[in-house]
Amino acid sequence: MDLTTGPLECLFTGSVWAEGPLWVPSSQTVRWSDIPNNRILEFDPATGATREYAVGVEFTNGRTLDADGSVVQCSHCLRRVERDREGTVTGLVDSFQGRRLNSPNDVVIARDGSIWFTDPPYGILPGTKEGHEGEQEYGGCHVFRYEPATGSMTAEVTDLVHPNGLAFSPDESLLYVADTAGSRYGVPLRIATYSVHEGRCSSRTGVLELEEGFPADGLRVDVEGRIWTSAGPSIRIYSPSFELLDSVAVPETVSNLCFGGLDGHDLYITATTSLYRIRTSTKDAAARSFPPIHP
Repeated sequence: MDLTTGPLECLFTGSVWAEGPLWVPSSQTVRWSDIPNNRILEFDPATGATREYAVGVEFTNGRTLDADGSVVQCSHCLRRVERDREGTVTGLVDSFQGRRLNSPNDVVIARDGSIWFTDPPYGILPGTKEGHEGEQEYGGCHVFRYEPATGSMTAEVTDLVHPNGLAFSPDESLLYVADTAGSRYGVPLRIATYSVHEGRCSSRTGVLELEEGFPADGLRVDVEGRIWTSAGPSIRIYSPSFELLDSVAVPETVSNLCFGGLDGHDLYITATTSLYRIRTSTKDAAARSFPPIHP
């Protein structure tokens, strides 16, 4: 199945570990994190230029769009999920049952406004270059659901070792979560699927296991329910039943990806030091229209 319609382009090189790409409609740019360099970069496809959007950003990682078009992102160093509204950054949640989070990694927002995010320990591990060393205070690595309107938070997935990238199916009845722990922790690299009912996770319904060296880190789901995931030096595309449909070779280890561009058909890929782009025949299932941002 041919889901890409053009060549792979390298748009920028100069990161140490590029992560968390997001198409920002208000600026018509791609924003991503260069985590070890503690900065956020933006690529403007209209000019082909890349600039530093912000520096000294407390080791941000994944990000997503809220209903008003503002950016919700994960901070390793501050151990929180936060909102960036035109450069003004405020914290949303940084603890669970009175204990600090580990280092929030990736985030999605459901149609009901709830914020779902993963919380592995990568920003607090000994020797980390993606945050500051610290302790795991609540004793696990969970996928959380946070309700901004009420401030309530629940641990929705607790049976993975290092939950990382996540995405909903088009109707939000399924949640896909990548586990990047691997053989060092006695588990396979995998994507696990969970049923979602009335905004809450229930049972695990399936697992896709990947070979060692090909971790599924960041992932997206397109309008047809296909799963686009990082997999070592490639992007792999799977059906909802985990049948491999297509793949895209990338010269570096891929961390994450997002759909964007003026019509939503461009796939932007963060891979080790670089930002790449390839044209596709589909769009992100979570793509929405956003009003102008008002401070």
